[in-house]
Amino acid sequence: MIPIVIRRRAASATVSAIAALLAAALAVAGCGSSGSAPGASASGKPDVVVTYAVLGAVVREVVGTKAEVTVLMPNGADPHEWSPSARDVEKLRSADLVVDNGLGLEGNLQDPLRDAAAKGAKIFTVADHVTVRKVKAGEGSEADDPDQAPGADDPHLWMDALTMKQWVTPLAEALRGIGVDVTAEAAAAQAGLDTLQAEVVALVAKVPDAKRQLVTGHESMGYFAERYGFRLVGAVVPSVTSQGETSAGELADLTAKIKAAGVGVIFAEIGTPKATVQAIASDSGARVVELSTHTLPADGSYRTFLLGIASTVTTALA
Repeated sequence: MIPIVIRRRAASATVSAIAALLAAALAVAGCGSSGSAPGASASGKPDVVVTYAVLGAVVREVVGTKAEVTVLMPNGADPHEWSPSARDVEKLRSADLVVDNGLGLEGNLQDPLRDAAAKGAKIFTVADHVTVRKVKAGEGSEADDPDQAPGADDPHLWMDALTMKQWVTPLAEALRGIGVDVTAEAAAAQAGLDTLQAEVVALVAKVPDAKRQLVTGHESMGYFAERYGFRLVGAVVPSVTSQGETSAGELADLTAKIKAAGVGVIFAEIGTPKATVQAIASDSGARVVELSTHTLPADGSYRTFLLGIASTVTTALA
């Protein structure tokens, strides 16, 4: 029998409460601070703050040693659930440039980001510079929840190389705005992403067409599926956020889809309820494979990250 798991959302009340606590903490901290100005890093270089680790890998590649890059979220943290400290919020406010994903990915950073922007911080939102994928019918639940309904924006834009390439030139322009010229580095990064695209295409070509079906922990593999020729059968948590809710009916429907499509693998991720995914696997005859959709590898590179995703999918399905 499949256990019913209900994921708590980072509701607006929670975000507002966090924002209020942080504001109070910052007010106290500000009384005794020296008021660090933008660009006042220990090295004297401009400060670039990135919200999320996988984005940070590309930003670091583009920036090189020409600015100090700080990533707020620890590697492997679930961006839908992670909450900032007062110190993190202060980093946002004092940065020369803030790079965020957008589309609500950084759930508990929405108020701090708005606050930082209101206080003059320059915010570069990656989603503003790429072709945003929309959730399609049949990719999970079609409930009234805007996170789950067809047409919702998919925030997992780092899951294909060419979408990541789209924001490199705009990032270079934003960096020039704070006095950092990365023209050569941006060109090299784009060339590297083109090469990565070809490598991933060659790798997943080993998966037969009949097996190019994905069942995931939540709706995180949409960009990967569309770019590299896979079909999304469904998700354990039918939402573009790991904090979505699921019901017994939805889980039974997913199990039926898995059986009907002959899917042999369920890819579990951060935020996937383990007991639930194991029960679905047992009822459907599929096996569970862990997929690190939010965790950079040991070398910290985006190239190794995406090749690792492609390799895991290829090995499991081919």
